[in-house]
Amino acid sequence: MATKKVAILVENLYEEVEFWYPYYRMKEAGAEVTVVGTGSSEIYRGKHGMEVKVDTTVDKIRAEDFDAVIIPGGYCPDYLRRYSPVLNFVKEMHDRGKVVAAICHAGWVLVSAGIVKGRKVTCFKSIKDDIVNAGGIYQDQEVVKDGNLITSRFPNDLPAFCREIISTLERVEAPEIKTKKR
Repeated sequence: MATKKVAILVENLYEEVEFWYPYYRMKEAGAEVTVVGTGSSEIYRGKHGMEVKVDTTVDKIRAEDFDAVIIPGGYCPDYLRRYSPVLNFVKEMHDRGKVVAAICHAGWVLVSAGIVKGRKVTCFKSIKDDIVNAGGIYQDQEVVKDGNLITSRFPNDLPAFCREIISTLERVEAPEIKTKKR
């Protein structure tokens, strides 16, 4: 995991545990974690008042520079999905075969990015209809992995969610380093 780079998206009213648990689990596993905001602020406040300062904004990053993106839930996905650079980044990560992980209400971002049609996914039950109407194949399980797409329902699923993200990233080969022959 030491060579892996993970972006975690954030906006106001993020669900703290769904942000901080994956943030620290990815760091603990050795990944380089970058907190990415929309650009509406440098500091975002969670549903319960915790603040997070971003490292950068989504318009300044490229999908080719990351191995995974994690999207926390809460109400922040409703804000995230309003920014086309967020949707473009998530779609490009998906299309490049990189890990796209979403928990709880983050399924809204996947819907708006146009990447759930025909895919097995899970989410918080209140957005199940949105997932199904977008062509997703809803499954009520703690974690659902369909190719490079990893989804979970709510905070109790975080251990399984993070295990699956780490396991998937560990199975992806590190890029080959080319050296000059002498």
